[in-house]
Amino acid sequence: MGAAARNNPLISWAPFSGPQQSLLRCPVDEIFFGGARGGGKTDGMLGKFAMKQKQYGKDAVGIFFRKTREDLKEAVERSKDIYLPMGAKFVDKQWTFPSGARLKFEYLERDKDSQNYQGHSYTDLFFEELTNWASPDPINKIRATLRSGAGVPCQFHATGNPGGPGHQWVKARYIDPDPQGGKVLWEEYENPFTHEKIKMSRVFIPSKLSDNPTLMSDPGYVARLYQSGSSELVRAWLHGDWDVVEGAFFDCWVPQEHIVRPFAVPDDWLRFRSCDWGSAKPFSVGWWAVCPDIFHTPDGHIIPRGAVVRYREWYGAAKDDNGTVKPDVGLKLTADEVGAGILLRDAGDTIKYSVMDPAAFSQDGGPSIVERMRINFRRADNKRVGRRGAMGGWDQMRARMNGEDFGDPYGVLPMMFVFSTCTDFIRTVPALQHDDTRPEDLDTASEDHAADEARYGLMSRPYVPKPIGGKPVPLITIGGDSSMTMNNLIDAVKKRNTLVD
Repeated sequence: MGAAARNNPLISWAPFSGPQQSLLRCPVDEIFFGGARGGGKTDGMLGKFAMKQKQYGKDAVGIFFRKTREDLKEAVERSKDIYLPMGAKFVDKQWTFPSGARLKFEYLERDKDSQNYQGHSYTDLFFEELTNWASPDPINKIRATLRSGAGVPCQFHATGNPGGPGHQWVKARYIDPDPQGGKVLWEEYENPFTHEKIKMSRVFIPSKLSDNPTLMSDPGYVARLYQSGSSELVRAWLHGDWDVVEGAFFDCWVPQEHIVRPFAVPDDWLRFRSCDWGSAKPFSVGWWAVCPDIFHTPDGHIIPRGAVVRYREWYGAAKDDNGTVKPDVGLKLTADEVGAGILLRDAGDTIKYSVMDPAAFSQDGGPSIVERMRINFRRADNKRVGRRGAMGGWDQMRARMNGEDFGDPYGVLPMMFVFSTCTDFIRTVPALQHDDTRPEDLDTASEDHAADEARYGLMSRPYVPKPIGGKPVPLITIGGDSSMTMNNLIDAVKKRNTLVD
């Protein structure tokens, strides 16, 4: 509640100066109002419709979405504080104002629920916590309901914090083009019937905790944020840092350590490919090189012996007119076309072997996808999560990201590096989240194609790190010495344990 409302009991709510005021005045077609926790995002959207209904009366018709029913209840309760003093009536999840304007509250838990709104018409769409939706598909379908025959400017509004299953696509659409916010971006479309050029605008309005004087006046609130989670979470909540992903599946990913500037990979490094198939969904191809000895990169990184370097990729995802990747929308290329594209991108490299998603080997009345690609792929190990002590693919990725201690003068070094030109790996993998029901696995609703492909590649070259703080464990080889007795074996085990201690 702003100062004007506190000083005048007849006003139920007024915006704080700064981002909230900017939101209310903003005429842009598409607005993302987001960032830190406690930035007044919910109040801002509710206040925006309160202003529009006063201006346009019965012609203002809005709908307010949350992901789940429970989340929606919280928003409804807050709306009562603002709208009841204005004389609005709440019946059957809809506010009706004295002006005749209407604002409906709904939840959108499943993508197919968006079909329920075909044929509806709204002047204003409000989506709270946009990053809760793993894909923009249901949101985009509901955009088609924005229309008005009465001259009311139609607007799309959304809020969100860093993190969540939709972190990737929200960041790509709103944050990456203008990290500081405030710049109006334009998209141009052509009417296929009239050939008229149509321009649509969008803007990112950052909100921070410091923009909310009410919460800032409560020192206990800030203290409780520090007590509520990891340092990454606190950074995201306090400062709206979109480069921090709380709850990330690969929380061991450190861009400064794992990303290297491209360099000429030496000819004697073994090279291999990995591939995750997709047509309607994106495919991902990665080219990897294995470092045979300690190597110093031009940008100052040290690559140890046995480390793998992702030096090239091809990510088969569709893009919009602005070049932004459409999550989970593939290029719809045939297997023959993808195979030809891979060979073209080899750029003369000598590839030792290639591994592919096992599903691509299945035959259903004709040649398999792999056969049609005309590349000699091996069937990849598809183990996601380890069982009974065996390392799964995600364990392999984490182990290589963590690396090991090589002692003086090197210290701890990663065992996996990624060229900065592999932008889709860098964009998607660090933002992946844990599955809610199987925390040892990642959320497959996220954009996980590059991660799956990398997993196949790393499982083709299993890596076993040294024990933390210890020496390498010598292996006991029994095969080849058939005369070894049980006493010999016991002695060998004792010797090994002495070495480890």
